[in-house]
Amino acid sequence: MHDPQTSSNDLLKIGDFAELVGTNLRTLRYYEELGLIVPARRSAGGFRYYRPTDVNRVQLIRDLQDLGLHLDRIRQLVGQRGAEESGPTVAKRIETALREHDALLVERLERLEGQRGRIREALQKLGSCKGCDHHPTPKNNFCEPCACDGAGLPDLLSALF
Repeated sequence: MHDPQTSSNDLLKIGDFAELVGTNLRTLRYYEELGLIVPARRSAGGFRYYRPTDVNRVQLIRDLQDLGLHLDRIRQLVGQRGAEESGPTVAKRIETALREHDALLVERLERLEGQRGRIREALQKLGSCKGCDHHPTPKNNFCEPCACDGAGLPDLLSALF
């Protein structure tokens, strides 16, 4: 696997590459086994060498994992580099990957906004707790319901009391 446009001086040894992407050799070898990454070249002794731009691919793999995708699905989305595909086929595969990545991000943002809403609700209620003479204890079910207004506490406040 030699890329004539990539000189040996431009390539990173697997150890340097692993350090650059913040992972270990075992993970990189596993990614290679799954077909997620492919070394640009191997030395006569079998050492793997990567392009500096392969950092982007590893970061994409991590981003997709962070969004909850399993490595099998990531492999389907990112495909095998260097496969004999036509330009339109490659473009379609890339578009599918980008659209799924975007949909996952939208879903994550919605969940995060929901969490932020629950925090705002808890902070608003907590404002009224600051002037309250009651103290949350097991005897008063940790102020639930609220002794001042009789309402149940927001979930996050209940969890923290």
